[in-house]
Amino acid sequence: MDKEGRKQMNQLQVFENESGVFKVAAKLENGQVLFDVEQVAKSLGFVEFKAGKIYVRWRTVNGYLGKYVSQDVAKGDLIPEPLVYKLAFKASNSIAEQFQDWLAVEVIPSIRKHGAYATPETIENIINDPDFGIKLLTNLKEEKDKRLKAEQTIELQKPKVVYAEAVSVSKDTVLVKDLANVLNQKGIDIGTNRLFEWLRDNGYLCKKKGEMWNSPTQKSLDLKIMVTKHGLRTGSNGEMRKTRTPKITGKGQIYFINKFLNKQGVI
Repeated sequence: MDKEGRKQMNQLQVFENESGVFKVAAKLENGQVLFDVEQVAKSLGFVEFKAGKIYVRWRTVNGYLGKYVSQDVAKGDLIPEPLVYKLAFKASNSIAEQFQDWLAVEVIPSIRKHGAYATPETIENIINDPDFGIKLLTNLKEEKDKRLKAEQTIELQKPKVVYAEAVSVSKDTVLVKDLANVLNQKGIDIGTNRLFEWLRDNGYLCKKKGEMWNSPTQKSLDLKIMVTKHGLRTGSNGEMRKTRTPKITGKGQIYFINKFLNKQGVI
């Protein structure tokens, strides 16, 4: 590979899967694939939400990587491929598995192989040797077909995996605090109060103060992701009061877990 080809290989390349769930920058340097640690952390769910923004939980990330690096990693740093898998192992959720599959099937082969295909040396080989060009295009097509098949399999399996994890909490409806607990188990740092706030701000619960406060909106009812549990409670004066409690359906658990883990429509 000539000097220009090596320069191109050492530049960061941005990869994004077709569904838009994962996005990461990486490059090949001295034979080693390096990844943007911030994007890796976000893809694996090591995030928290504050003041309407998403932040990487750097303390958690560095806690897992501490014994493998000489100093704490931060925004703008790159980590080698083995440390990406270390973080994925610690994340231990279905999204982490999908992220690893995507890296293995698409990103890393592309960096190690495709990055060299467009160098002047390769172009010259294609011109001088038609068989080389045919073989190259055949390999590219085979790799693309494998990648698409793997991603389709992942997409088909994802709802089943998430549902299996969701019903481990409840096969029926759950409270908002229960959903917050599930999200925390999956690496999303959000408590009950902040989840209530997010549900109101994003149109899933009523924001208007009064009798309908925190009741599921028509949007939630139409999607069949939330219901209202009606009840009676005795007040301090002995009078009976009607109560309304928002609950998340089984479908809703899948919906919200996917929404947070996939970072679509989050705070």
